[in-house]
Amino acid sequence: MSAQAICRATEFAGLPAIELALPQGDRVQLALQGAHVLSWISGGQERLYLSPKSHFDGQSAIRGGVPVCFPQFNQRGPCADRLPKHGFARNVPWQAEAPQLSDQAASLTLRLTDNAVTRQWWPQAFAAGLQLDLQPGNLRMSLTVHNTDTQPLLFSGALHTYFAVPDVTQATLQGLAGQSEWDSLTNRYAEAPETVRFNAEFDRVYAASENASKSPLTLNQTVRISQSASWANTVVWNPASDLCSRLTDMPEEGWLHMLCVEAAQVFEPISLAAGQQWLGWQHLQVLND
Repeated sequence: MSAQAICRATEFAGLPAIELALPQGDRVQLALQGAHVLSWISGGQERLYLSPKSHFDGQSAIRGGVPVCFPQFNQRGPCADRLPKHGFARNVPWQAEAPQLSDQAASLTLRLTDNAVTRQWWPQAFAAGLQLDLQPGNLRMSLTVHNTDTQPLLFSGALHTYFAVPDVTQATLQGLAGQSEWDSLTNRYAEAPETVRFNAEFDRVYAASENASKSPLTLNQTVRISQSASWANTVVWNPASDLCSRLTDMPEEGWLHMLCVEAAQVFEPISLAAGQQWLGWQHLQVLND
């Protein structure tokens, strides 16, 4: 009988966590706080960057991995004056459902519904889910939002993925050519080149391709990144040295070893009528190193 994938409860820096592991060696670890993916090992390598200076106190946002930004991106949201930056979903505990395991795959869904804590920030009734689908060389993260209220639900957000890179100043991101680009640092609009490089602080929002699910990006020729067309934007971010030195939860040289490539909804909120659901995913695939 062939070996099966496993799912086990564990801890990470004192936080309740879950690990999925395939017989082939691929592994994912995530914290129940925020349904936050902490680690993705594939091909014997860590593919995500997690800051060793993150505040693992069970309440503060975790720096690195894959934060779930909901119900707003940055401070653009339905209640921006009351909501934390990037929303509250990454700060509160989620509940894990029973996993689905086979010899080639592992799937796990975590759920968050409105409660007394979320209603301190946001009066909306909702149900959110994050499903992780792990296969050899592949990780798909799918965020669902269900409006369980009687009033419309407006939200923005992101899967704020931090990729590990050997040296961001040597990194390349390809596949954005021709897409509309907004540089938040200079408030300038342009058209993205075929190859994007990173020699200074970088914070840009791209219009996602109308065929985003079939038009992947490629990071360093080693990881292919695609997203569902339900996300309107792709965000690319690196703080560079000066900003990194002012982030208390990042080591001084941490910026050199990470690049965020995010499936996001930045400018226009998604609107769900009562009872409606929305799905947005990001798919990561390891190429031959």
